[in-house]
Amino acid sequence: MRAIRVASAALLGLTALTFTAPSAFADDGDSHNITPFGFSVQPSTIAAGGRLSLLLKRDGGCNGTVRISSGVFDTVTIPSGRSSATATVDRDARQGAVHEVTFVCDGVSGHTDITIGTGRSDDLTPVQVPAQQGVRAGVGGSVGGFDVQEIGLGAALVGGSVGVAWYMSRRRGASDDS
Repeated sequence: MRAIRVASAALLGLTALTFTAPSAFADDGDSHNITPFGFSVQPSTIAAGGRLSLLLKRDGGCNGTVRISSGVFDTVTIPSGRSSATATVDRDARQGAVHEVTFVCDGVSGHTDITIGTGRSDDLTPVQVPAQQGVRAGVGGSVGGFDVQEIGLGAALVGGSVGVAWYMSRRRGASDDS
């Protein structure tokens, strides 16, 4: 009977400890595309030999030079203080192919895709695509750092629950033995 009480107290303590542990950060694979700056490529479908507009919305999240690269055009840089540039798609780009365009600023990178369309570059009309924005949320969770008061309170709650469970199991054990 005593073993059941001790096991119950241990399980209760372990459960309390589990609920006070910080949650893990899940990576859904798309989190690498979240940037503190917005970016877009216009048009998103273009013919081989066409000109792309590479747009950047800095919003305080990108202060340095931006490097934009893709397998279908030469690397382009947008200097600090500017927010756009143009690139010419290679004339031998394969129709129907999808290519990734990567924006890198201050060590942070994001990407978007362009599609190589059919026809000549002047046959396609530009499509307005809003600039992508990073999430403007609070720090949240355990990412913001450690707060000594919260850690102390959590430890006190866990310790208290384990202590009460131990006391209750000892108290019942003493009354059952007599």
